[in-house]
Amino acid sequence: MNESKSKIQSFYKDKTIFITGASGFMGKVLIEKLLYSCSDLNKIYILMRAKKGCSCDDRLENIFKLPMFQRIRTEKPQVLKKVIPFNGDICLNNLGLTVKEREHLISEVNIVFHCAASLRMNAKLKDAVEMNLKGSKRVLNLGKEMKHLQAFIHLSTAFCHVDQKEVSECIYDTSNDPEDIMRLVQCLDEDTIDLITPKLIHPHPNTYTYSKHLAEKLVANEFPDIPCCIARPSIVFPSYKEPLPGWVDNLNGPIGILVGGGKGIIRSVHCEGNYNVEIIPVDLAINDLIIIAYKIATSLKNSEGILVVNMTSQINTLRITWREILKKYKQFIYEYPFERQIWYPAGDVHSNKILHNIIVLLFQIIPAYLIDFLMLILGYKRFMVRIQKRILDGIEVLQYFMTRQWIFYNKNIITLSNDITPLDKKIFPTMIYNVDEMEYFKHLILGMRQYCMKEDLSTLPKARRRQKMMYILHITTIFLFHFGVLYVLFTTMLKW
Repeated sequence: MNESKSKIQSFYKDKTIFITGASGFMGKVLIEKLLYSCSDLNKIYILMRAKKGCSCDDRLENIFKLPMFQRIRTEKPQVLKKVIPFNGDICLNNLGLTVKEREHLISEVNIVFHCAASLRMNAKLKDAVEMNLKGSKRVLNLGKEMKHLQAFIHLSTAFCHVDQKEVSECIYDTSNDPEDIMRLVQCLDEDTIDLITPKLIHPHPNTYTYSKHLAEKLVANEFPDIPCCIARPSIVFPSYKEPLPGWVDNLNGPIGILVGGGKGIIRSVHCEGNYNVEIIPVDLAINDLIIIAYKIATSLKNSEGILVVNMTSQINTLRITWREILKKYKQFIYEYPFERQIWYPAGDVHSNKILHNIIVLLFQIIPAYLIDFLMLILGYKRFMVRIQKRILDGIEVLQYFMTRQWIFYNKNIITLSNDITPLDKKIFPTMIYNVDEMEYFKHLILGMRQYCMKEDLSTLPKARRRQKMMYILHITTIFLFHFGVLYVLFTTMLKW
């Protein structure tokens, strides 16, 4: 063992890893961290399908060109050759792999990170089952054939047990057998499935949490035949420090809401402002997964029960309410505004749904129609009503989680993190360590601005000037609105 390496780094030396969902947000960060901090690994096989006329090899090449791989391109470019893409899909029989590719995986792989899943909360049940249940079943079946498998990490979600007010690190009973549900959607036509979906998935608010709930049972049923573990991250947010502070590449979930609020498009969000936001920076979540795999393969390989790990913010300083996150967000969005703001970002959270709906009608929907009407007159393409519809549909799905609160127990990740060496704690920091809130939210805004919206920091002076103009217009509009209301009331009283 190389004494210059930490214990975890030494464990990953010469290991062969298989990752599904490698092109996703967490998947890309997982690849980057493994290549950078565990560079002595043998190789990483990834399952990736061709998309929009782009082969899996071309897609991987484009991924490596992203800013998040800059430190590897600069310091360790040779390790990029260790990533080998296989053209496949978890929705296909045998994952769409050739016989030769399957043989490579069966004979070589030591660790599996199963991260692939459909994240669409409002997906049809058949689609969610195909991806999250059948897909997981196919990966598990491959795992059972792997001759040197030491750890199989199934990525779940902290919110797949919504019926539990307190979520422990255990496997919960399911109202339906996952095998029965897979057979059911195979036999019934789509119209019938859509008809029975609401009753079937109750009390789950959507097919995503329901299918992930069943997938956990599917994985647990394979233990101990497979050395598997279930990891449950909460809402995965932009990175804290690695591979870049604030790295994020999608507008999913609350990130889309924050960007919409920063652009001045979203004026109200229906949520309980005093409830805690369950977030985990992506780099800390990935470090958790790497540590978990190491522990499963070494000290926990003979454990009596399957390991379940809740990865949430209830164990560190990044414990913040929806109202507090909005306050900090505004503080930094005023300092680092987005380009081309539609309006001054002065939205708020409202627990009263009637008040929320009134604000949305007056300050989102009606202005959207007015802007599109002006666009029509001026001969430009209309877009605001379409954008507002997409925003409102997305927020409606999230409102269930923003108006409820759960207690998550985190004993296992605390134990796992405490058991690693000081050097490993430095290389693979986890959620139990303190997070500087102010530093994090600053990089969060800058990350969304640069990596999601592709807005260069050189445009900040211009964006600040525009925001000042928007502020003047915002204050003027509020004054005129209040003046108009008072004028109507006053003239009405005079008539009486």
